[in-house]
Amino acid sequence: MESSVSFKNINRIAIPAIIAGIAEPLISLTDIGVIGNVEKNAVEALAAAGIVGSFLSAIIWILAQTKTAISAIVSQHLGANRLLAVKTLVPQAIYFNLLFSLVIYALTSFFAELIFSAYNAEGLILKYSVDYYQIRALGYPLTLITFAIFGVFRGLQNTLWAMKCSLTGAAVNVALDYLLVYGIDGFIPAMHLRGAAYASLAAQTTMLIMALWFFFKKTPFHLKLSWNINPGMKGLLLMAANLFVRTAALNFAIYLANAYATDYGKNYIAAQSILMNIWLFFSFFIDGYANAGNAIGGKLLGAKDYKNLWELSKKISKYAIYIALILMAFCGIFYSQIGLIFNKEATVLALFSSVFWIVLLMQPVNAIAFMFDGIFKGLGEAKYLRNLLLVATFLGFTPALLVSDYFGLELYGIWIAFFVWMLIRSSALVIKFRRKYLQKEV
Repeated sequence: MESSVSFKNINRIAIPAIIAGIAEPLISLTDIGVIGNVEKNAVEALAAAGIVGSFLSAIIWILAQTKTAISAIVSQHLGANRLLAVKTLVPQAIYFNLLFSLVIYALTSFFAELIFSAYNAEGLILKYSVDYYQIRALGYPLTLITFAIFGVFRGLQNTLWAMKCSLTGAAVNVALDYLLVYGIDGFIPAMHLRGAAYASLAAQTTMLIMALWFFFKKTPFHLKLSWNINPGMKGLLLMAANLFVRTAALNFAIYLANAYATDYGKNYIAAQSILMNIWLFFSFFIDGYANAGNAIGGKLLGAKDYKNLWELSKKISKYAIYIALILMAFCGIFYSQIGLIFNKEATVLALFSSVFWIVLLMQPVNAIAFMFDGIFKGLGEAKYLRNLLLVATFLGFTPALLVSDYFGLELYGIWIAFFVWMLIRSSALVIKFRRKYLQKEV
């Protein structure tokens, strides 16, 4: 019988998760790349796409924590051979996501101008941001239902279905981005930033339709709603609530970084938009092994197999660091060419190039943080993850950013603060895991 922490089994989950994961930021990167090269107001459009993209990611990450909670609970019950106990929990969690997303859409859409003013956006950047967001926000229910279903897939130790959905969605987005943003003379009018928003909406719809097909055809679950609340619902919502707070703290750091960059000027926020989206792309890329840690870790905990849990932590950390080093080497070789993909403005490119090396230097530290973050989610350690992000954000990132701003470091200071943030997260997770699970491994 093959070990659940063998190279083959880890990569059976991790590689499709990597591909599925990078498809998500690829949608935003495509928007950034296409919009950054339009002829009219390219810098303002790029800045707006970056600001809205960050806010959308913040909201989706916060709300999508039910995906992680569902994955952890399903994988633990799978390991304990008790899947029947969560058969009514899954549809209840999915409908909860739907209702919650509709409330968030209504509130944020109504206050869109106020929200993006808080990012220091004004004038044309503010107008573009509001227009772009009003369309993109329609995708909240689509995305959050899809993510909840992806959580079920991951809990069942299958990331291949999510990969197929995400790749198809990304392909739809890329194709429609070019068609709708630039248009086809005489056939399709050029829609500028609004075209990118409609392309993203079409991609999200495609992913949901495919996810529902796999859900009904391949899993033991259904969407028939039971009015008797599943006993596991309280635990799921508690775990999700802790992860909400954790992700809110995470996104506060991203918000603060973008607000400061916007305040420095439109070229700064344009460069920051590129840097942040590349950082997120790398994060999702490395996060494939964190997804494997989440799925396998939860199953091992359910089976009380602590020896293999320890082995899992060592193996996926090693694989993730290899991925990080490959990304660093690739970007080092093409360092001066990467910025040109997203924008041709000389000032924006100069700012980007001057800071990009810090983003690259962070990657091995990021890899360790993301690996243990994934394992801890699978183990249901949401409370610890919540407390750690609060400490890292408010006692690490924020003071580092304020000090850096005081000394006029601008974009350098923003990414130094992110480096401090990731160092705190990675070191604390490693120490906690060793203390709690190393002695159980014997």
